[in-house]
Amino acid sequence: MKTGIIGLPQVGKTSLFKILTRADISHRSANPREAHIGIATVPDTRLDRLAAQCNPRKLIHAQVEFADMGAIGQEALKESAYLASLRGVDELVHVVRVFEDESIAHVGSIDPIRDISNVEFDLMVSDLGQVEARLERMKKDLLKRKTPELEKENELLHRAKAFLETEKPLREMEMTKEEKKIVRGFMFLSEKPILYVLNISESATLGTDLEAAVEKYGLTAYAGKPNTGVSAICGKVEAELADMSDEEAAEFLGSYGLTESGLSRLIRKSYELLGLISFFTVGEDECRAWTIEKHTRAQDAAGAIHTDLQKHFIRAETIRWDTLLELGSEAAARAAGKLRLEGKEYIVQDGDILHIRHSG
Repeated sequence: MKTGIIGLPQVGKTSLFKILTRADISHRSANPREAHIGIATVPDTRLDRLAAQCNPRKLIHAQVEFADMGAIGQEALKESAYLASLRGVDELVHVVRVFEDESIAHVGSIDPIRDISNVEFDLMVSDLGQVEARLERMKKDLLKRKTPELEKENELLHRAKAFLETEKPLREMEMTKEEKKIVRGFMFLSEKPILYVLNISESATLGTDLEAAVEKYGLTAYAGKPNTGVSAICGKVEAELADMSDEEAAEFLGSYGLTESGLSRLIRKSYELLGLISFFTVGEDECRAWTIEKHTRAQDAAGAIHTDLQKHFIRAETIRWDTLLELGSEAAARAAGKLRLEGKEYIVQDGDILHIRHSG
């Protein structure tokens, strides 16, 4: 999973990237539009609790790749390298400034709806240009030969063109699975799932402010749109948390009435938006989280661990993470009849612990 962080200048975009990935960008290229790549660990208290119980030699959390994109705008979207980097991500995180700080300049007044609309418009204009260019080439192709595949693509792109011209992003256009396969190769920007992240000011009532931010800044309607999510963080507080131990961070968060960091909520929202879940493998050697799509069969989930496990899959021993914690061990779970044997068609659930039986 690769997530692109976008935003206007001075919104806290790069600060968020640094906090998420702990990346050192001091040697960043002089090109302000070059993407910087970093890896973030996905927090998961379920996995931490399982590891505390079985004391493995290794504890491996899931990871997410983030790309910190240069400031977005029509000029940036005309540059082929910038455009290619942006098209290569699976999801967009659009950081929107709502914090007040006179020492940090901003493009115009603080207006999140305006900023979201302007960036969304630029993404749609880029997609529209791509659609129109493809339709022009397709006219010639259809004159040479008409195939069912070309005609389907032509009809779909005309529909996409009309949809974009109503100033609606392609992520909101209804498409069948077959149609999504057709457009996948275009990597349209406005089709990508998007998470708006409001970067709010620090306050004594931060916990309440974060909860109220979506409604306060008029983004409730955005939260209900297809393939769209909204979250809020306080970048200033998150930067302080990044330098603290777990104990210090917990105490610090508690002083604001919070039980988890904004970054944990952000990554969880990203998973929800992309339809991803985690399952675990647990043992003395290793406790590990694996990322798969929702509605994944057990045999295909085994392939996330190793292709040989998928190929030679027989059964999956399965138990819920909290059930294992409650019973204390796999032996106790087996004795209590809580350790199930599931076949290849079993749909893996978020938080399942799997042990793959195979013939390899």
